[in-house]
Amino acid sequence: MDMTPKQIVAYLDDYIIGQKNAKKTIALALRNRYRRMKVEPKLQEEIMPKNILMIGSTGVGKTEIARRLAKMMGLPFVKVEASKYTEVGFVGRDVESMIRDLVHEGINLVTREFEEKIKDKIDDEVNKKIVEKLVPPLPEGASESAKESFIKTYNTMEKKLLDGTLDDKKIEIELPKKTHVEIIDSSMPFDMSSMQESLNKMLGGLNKDMIKKEVSIKDAKILLRGLASESLLDLEAIKIEALKRCENGGIIFLDEIDKIASGKKANGQDPSKEGVQRDLLPIVEGSSVQTKFGQIKTDHILFIAAGAFHVSKPSDLIPELQGRFPLRVELESLDEEALYKILTNTKNSLLRQYKALLEVEGVELEFDDEAIRAFAKYSVTANEKTEDIGARRLHTVIEKVIEDISFEADEKSGEKVVITKELVASKLDDIVDNVDTARYIL
Repeated sequence: MDMTPKQIVAYLDDYIIGQKNAKKTIALALRNRYRRMKVEPKLQEEIMPKNILMIGSTGVGKTEIARRLAKMMGLPFVKVEASKYTEVGFVGRDVESMIRDLVHEGINLVTREFEEKIKDKIDDEVNKKIVEKLVPPLPEGASESAKESFIKTYNTMEKKLLDGTLDDKKIEIELPKKTHVEIIDSSMPFDMSSMQESLNKMLGGLNKDMIKKEVSIKDAKILLRGLASESLLDLEAIKIEALKRCENGGIIFLDEIDKIASGKKANGQDPSKEGVQRDLLPIVEGSSVQTKFGQIKTDHILFIAAGAFHVSKPSDLIPELQGRFPLRVELESLDEEALYKILTNTKNSLLRQYKALLEVEGVELEFDDEAIRAFAKYSVTANEKTEDIGARRLHTVIEKVIEDISFEADEKSGEKVVITKELVASKLDDIVDNVDTARYIL
């Protein structure tokens, strides 16, 4: 996407308060990727991405900045935690798995885009099949009046189909005999072989045996749309585009890098932190990683590392790895005014989300300005007295204040509920004053 650094920062300002230096640094990094693709091919290979090290406490916007930009620009993006990887030779996730995860995201991203491109074609094909099930075909040699009647009936049925009038009507359709949905546990390490097998089954049309099944038209639309999509999608084109997108635009957000920054050797059989750093180095420097979808070069993947560095410091990383993150930016802690702006000046803010959720129950939720400032004040106090988790504290504070209202929402349908400063104080004063209680509840 052709956006100037200023336009990128302006976009981020709609979602993330403050952190101008971090926004500017990442905006320039992404713009330079666009610039690189416009120079001559030989020079492109020489222009390496300037990886970024973001330093700041949790909840100040590090991940959100990177995630928002990747989503906006249609780039494959994964967030991984450096502390979850192990040195080669130990049981656990190896660092190359982050590249396989990125390819997985690239495949998903490009598949959705391909599906969107052929959406109209798929819908037309599905609607045609269903209408043909509802309207008997014209016999050969039909009269002109019969043809006119057929066209009128066909158009009427098509209109009813499109407006949902026929959704509950049952029809008989043909489906592959072994159609099934495979559930993948996203918490487990990603298995590329199972993904390849699933895609082959989905896109290769392996199940030729068909069975007839009676379903509602609403369900038939979903089932037939899936079959039409399978027959029209090109797996090879998806794979090629996904690998290209990952190599030239992929972003890996490497969180908790400070957790592997200590130079101390591990005891017993635990993998050493330095060992993980050394395994990570060739990936960040640029190497080739084999995946089930083909080989991918990591030379031009943008790595954004982040950490709080409360105990360790960036200089505790091995020198070679430090050198691969030449751009460093420190994010500011969020004060009361920043938290207030997060609640009032961002798109899809927490307050807007809570209002929308209770509107479902017919409850109109309103927040006084003083109450919003109180949310910010109590969040800062809780962060100071316990662990500083930044803007994430707003979630727990607001939830604590409105949990009773939310619980009883079905009894308040049609009512307007105003959240006042007094209500906030009544719910939070005792909790925030008691450090031990605040530590467990907020």
